[in-house]
Amino acid sequence: MHRTREILRQKWHLGRSHREVAASVGVSVGVVSKTVTRAHSAGLDWYHVEQLDDGQLSLRLYGERDLSDPTRPEPDCAWLHHERQKRGVTLELLHLEYLQVHPNGYKYTQFCQRYRRWLTSCPAFLVDSVA
Repeated sequence: MHRTREILRQKWHLGRSHREVAASVGVSVGVVSKTVTRAHSAGLDWYHVEQLDDGQLSLRLYGERDLSDPTRPEPDCAWLHHERQKRGVTLELLHLEYLQVHPNGYKYTQFCQRYRRWLTSCPAFLVDSVA
């Protein structure tokens, strides 16, 4: 939230350009633009931003995070492991197949993290027997 607050401060309080803010904060011009647009859409101005703590500002700009999304199906890690044994099959290809079946599924990073977590949590004999 510190960067978000600093972007808004420099834009609204100091009147700097998007490029100046981006260079100062160390983000892209697109991030500056999206942050300002999001804040405008939330009905905020610099006076209101100053009054909000980080939690309140985050809630106003991004809403509540729903960490329990039952609509995201878990990848079948045993099947993934079996398929990875085939020549030319990568996690990236398997992820693309997963997204074709489950368009609202996990993005690539989470997909890989879940597979790697499965690998470390399974006993070696089970992982070997799947191959």
